[in-house]
Amino acid sequence: MKYQSIAPDFAVTGQIALSDIPAIKEAGFKTVICNRPDGEEAGQPTAESVGEAVRAAGLTFIAIPVASGVPPTSDVVLETQEVLNTLPGPYFAYCRSGNRSAQAWMLATQS
Repeated sequence: MKYQSIAPDFAVTGQIALSDIPAIKEAGFKTVICNRPDGEEAGQPTAESVGEAVRAAGLTFIAIPVASGVPPTSDVVLETQEVLNTLPGPYFAYCRSGNRSAQAWMLATQS
């Protein structure tokens, strides 16, 4: 699994597999953010299944879906700000490519 650090406490990547969760924990992340809506691609794990595995590993999980092809909505930005202000970091966010996760973070930290 490859990921990109876009800030000292925030990294983004494409879709994760359940088998990636131990490596995410080992890398020191505390909160996993799913920015990918369920059902975008056949075979994609649901946010619920990823969330269960993340929580079982002792990490925090939250789903803040961002539709493909459009900028994150103001609700997404507000939810992301809330996460950054209340849940433990560092944060590991994913979507299909990492781009929507990076956009949500950028808008949340600049607003």
